Amino acid sequence: MNVFVESGITHLDLHGARHLEARDYVLDFVLQYQNLIPLIIICGNSNQMIKIAKEILIKNDIIFSEPRFGILRVESI
Repeated sequence: MNVFVESGITHLDLHGARHLEARDYVLDFVLQYQNLIPLIIICGNSNQMIKIAKEILIKNDIIFSEPRFGILRVESI
């Protein structure tokens, strides 16, 4: 898991994270950086990682979009 800023937007890169850990990483990232929304979550090409990240966002009523496959953009909480 890696957090970085690119083009003024804070990113969470889930490459290398285990699926079980991703649940906590996604929610912690969004809550910690909510004052910097929009946020980007990079899930990569793993359908399972994308599914996990989307489930966490939906469960917590976090509004997001999918600008590209494997990328989630948090729009608001």
